[in-house]
Amino acid sequence: MPTAVNTQQTAPATPDQTYEILSQVLEQSVDAALLIDQDSRIVLFNQAAESLWGKPRQSVLGQSLETVLPCPMPHAQEAAGALEHSGCPDRMAGNRRNLAIRRAGGDTCMVSVSVSRIGTSGDSYFTVFVRDITHQQAQQQRMRELSLVVDKSDNAIFVSAPDRSVVYVNRGFSRMFGYGLEDMQGRTPAQVLSGPHTEPNLNERVDAALAACESLQAEVLLYAKSGRPLWVSAAINPVQDEHGHLVGLVSVLTDITHTKMHQVMHQKVLNAVVRDASMADVMTLICREVEHIAPEVVASIVAVEPDGRLRPLAAPGLPPAMREQIANTCIGPNAGSSGATAWRGKPLLVADIATDPVCADYRHLLLPHGLQASWTNPIKSSNGRVLGTMTFYYREPRGPDELHARLIDTCLHLCALAMEREHANERVHQLAFYDTLTGLPNRIMFSAKAEQALANAGQMNAPAAVLFIDLDRFKLINDAQGHAAGDGLLRDIALRLGEEMAGINIIGRQAGDEFVAVLPHCSAEQAGSMAERLLSAIALPTTVGLMTLHPSASIGVAMYPDDGRDIELLVRHADMAMYRAKGEGGGSFRFFSGDMNKVAQERVSLETALRDALRLQQLQLEYQPQVRGGQGTRIYGVEALLRWQHPELGAIPPARFIPVAEESGLISELSIWVLRQACAQMAHWRKRGVNVPRVSVNISAINFRDPDLSALIARTLDAHGLVPDDLTLEITESVMLDPDPDVLDNIEAIYAMGVRLSLDDFGTGYSSLSHLHRLPIYELKLDQSFVRDIDTSAIARTLTTSVLRIGESLGMKVVAEGVETASQHRFLAEQGCPVLQGFLFSESLSAPALEQWLLQNEFACASDGPEAQPSAEPARSGRTGKRRGAGAAATAPAELD
Repeated sequence: MPTAVNTQQTAPATPDQTYEILSQVLEQSVDAALLIDQDSRIVLFNQAAESLWGKPRQSVLGQSLETVLPCPMPHAQEAAGALEHSGCPDRMAGNRRNLAIRRAGGDTCMVSVSVSRIGTSGDSYFTVFVRDITHQQAQQQRMRELSLVVDKSDNAIFVSAPDRSVVYVNRGFSRMFGYGLEDMQGRTPAQVLSGPHTEPNLNERVDAALAACESLQAEVLLYAKSGRPLWVSAAINPVQDEHGHLVGLVSVLTDITHTKMHQVMHQKVLNAVVRDASMADVMTLICREVEHIAPEVVASIVAVEPDGRLRPLAAPGLPPAMREQIANTCIGPNAGSSGATAWRGKPLLVADIATDPVCADYRHLLLPHGLQASWTNPIKSSNGRVLGTMTFYYREPRGPDELHARLIDTCLHLCALAMEREHANERVHQLAFYDTLTGLPNRIMFSAKAEQALANAGQMNAPAAVLFIDLDRFKLINDAQGHAAGDGLLRDIALRLGEEMAGINIIGRQAGDEFVAVLPHCSAEQAGSMAERLLSAIALPTTVGLMTLHPSASIGVAMYPDDGRDIELLVRHADMAMYRAKGEGGGSFRFFSGDMNKVAQERVSLETALRDALRLQQLQLEYQPQVRGGQGTRIYGVEALLRWQHPELGAIPPARFIPVAEESGLISELSIWVLRQACAQMAHWRKRGVNVPRVSVNISAINFRDPDLSALIARTLDAHGLVPDDLTLEITESVMLDPDPDVLDNIEAIYAMGVRLSLDDFGTGYSSLSHLHRLPIYELKLDQSFVRDIDTSAIARTLTTSVLRIGESLGMKVVAEGVETASQHRFLAEQGCPVLQGFLFSESLSAPALEQWLLQNEFACASDGPEAQPSAEPARSGRTGKRRGAGAAATAPAELD
């Protein structure tokens, strides 16, 4: 219903009524309100003013305005020399000023002051409104400071309205993403910053957090204006008013690209490595991750082979022709960026592929694909060796930025880790399945390959041959020339075997100087022909150090399936055949036959029986007299010889069981047993007054490598009350030439102790003369092969005479072994041979029989008198060896086959 209009005129208000109305209005004001008369006296002071100043109105009414409010306006003179100034309210009328006031308690606050003029009945009044802005100014100051801090932050900070549209971005946001407020205003962050790999359900996650009135923390992949992906840690915080209504969002984004890059790449690459992914797959993964993080880069990884050739591992963004041209290129100063970097071992920047000579051979492949610059870094192992290179290619002439530098640091570490792991795996595989010296398959790998070859032969009903190859006299080479020479010979032989048996044949190294081979689809005739070829190839001269060697070998052949159906049995049978060839002089080959099994079984049985004989004290010593030269009327000493009388097999000659002892490792234990038994017998003879001047004992070359040998000899002599002159130790040339330092130390210690050293079988070796004068040898034993031929060979007589003269010139006794005839005795006596030994005087005798022999022949004990021992200082030398024949001393070391 329309409102009625009152047309009745109202009488105008009186001044008093007007003042009353104005007073009521001012009293209700929320701001402090003051009414000032024309003399600047306060005539009204409302309740809000009392509260602001903390003063009751009665204390300020009638007071000047300046008692509560200092005038912010400067005084302006009305006329020159005038004493009156216009009042402050008059000057402030129509203006707003901020100033500080002092309150009743002494504190100050900031206020906003506005003054208005009021005119009533000719009088002038002023209303002064004062608002406390202390809190507002503090907030503004905080906002100014906050804005300054926010703009200087490296983090990207932006404020969004409830509808997610951006209303504010700081400078850090612009620096991080390249967008300003003008780019973002009115748009949501997802519309601008999302890219192909941004989490698709990010908006749903934000909605869920806001619905729960919670902040959201997330790691998000966003994209800068340049297209570069950036991993950020996002903190999205809702802002609500006092009623809980959403008024906006404040988001803080921290760039974690480098951290995330490191984490993601490490996780993905290490997972691939743990899964045993191929090297190509691992390196391709690294390249693709680099190109994902830095789209402006095309990545390539190349390995450097041990021979200096390049092998591309991964280059998913390069043309295939580029990878093909890099393959097998040798590193060098102009071998492209990869080859030059590997050659230099330091990073190489090619800022312009079109002009840099390093890339002359590759620019025609790179430039058509828009690749104009490259940055290549070497991938190095933990010891600094260059394993490969990694290259970043660019589509414009440029160099790397900070991101690329961080990327390459991470990638080089991962590439080196993967490459070294592959090399370690290859090394482990090589060590596990291949011989480190020759590179041939070892026993494990050979057996696996051989079993497969035999299985294939069985399926095809085809024959196959297994060859067992053993070098002749290899230990002699090792002893005389050293292990380096022996290793060189083995490598040379392995190379020759590989050349002769190339193709489907399988070759392996068993141990030492033993090689085995499987020849698939090979008949017996073909196997014999191959064995002949191998013997010829092995026999070719080879130079080792400064010497030329003429090696030879013995080969055994076993045929599949006639001689066995599994590789283990076939190798064993081929081994037996090889021993037959070696026993017949070596340098030949033999096929396996059934009787060889019997010989091998007898050999094993003999070793077992020998161990039992040593344990059960079934061995005995016999002693062969050594007599003075001339008429042979004085005993010089005896040589202790080992004998074995088996309870079932009867007498077993040393020529049969000594090789078994050497091959089984029993020879050292036998030597010590002989030493102790001989010393015990000498002590027994000494107590009973039996005239035996000294006993000679053969000691194995292996014993001389024992650092405790000299101490053991001293303890043995002391235990039996003997003096060093009671004992002579017979050694062979293999001891004298052994380069082991313990051997020379033992020789020196034994010499210093006073025990005499005798060089056995002198004259049969080829290098003893060059070393003889260096060692403290007291006695030379002329080998029985010379004595045996004295009656029939002028050469034997000449050599015998030469040995006697050598002994005389060096002050050494010479003992002639194997004297069996009177004519031999006569010749030796005429040549002045000082000591004789042989069947002409006596065979070897048991201890009681020797005592009886001494009584029957009434030999006088020979005394050598105070003969001076050689003064030459001992010296270390090479090694050689020989095997004793039948009737030889038990502990004489044997030659290697």
